[in-house]
Amino acid sequence: MPLPQPQPHAVGVLETFPNPCAERDYEIAFECPEFTCVCPKTGQPDFATIRIRYVPDQRCVELKSLKLYLWSFRDVGAFHEKVTNDIGADLQRLLQPRRMEVVGEFKVRGGILTTVTVRFGG
Repeated sequence: MPLPQPQPHAVGVLETFPNPCAERDYEIAFECPEFTCVCPKTGQPDFATIRIRYVPDQRCVELKSLKLYLWSFRDVGAFHEKVTNDIGADLQRLLQPRRMEVVGEFKVRGGILTTVTVRFGG
């Protein structure tokens, strides 16, 4: 059985809306405890909790589109570090927030729990 190859994810599903309080700093936090992707070495599923925290500038991400975007990784063969950095980079490009942090906390595999943290801005 061939191992999954890295695939593009569904960046195009992400939608935004105007920040209703752009004049002030406030934080938005999301948690996706059912995130899945595929190990590119073994083809086995990887399970994680993805946490996103950001201070919006002019745009906010629409929640349903974020859910569909995160689901698009289910069949993507990529290492934990790549997946977490891809999510952070895609959201950074889309939103251009004042600050953002994306944390991927991947469940134990081979006795090791992996946490990857990506930060943008101050």
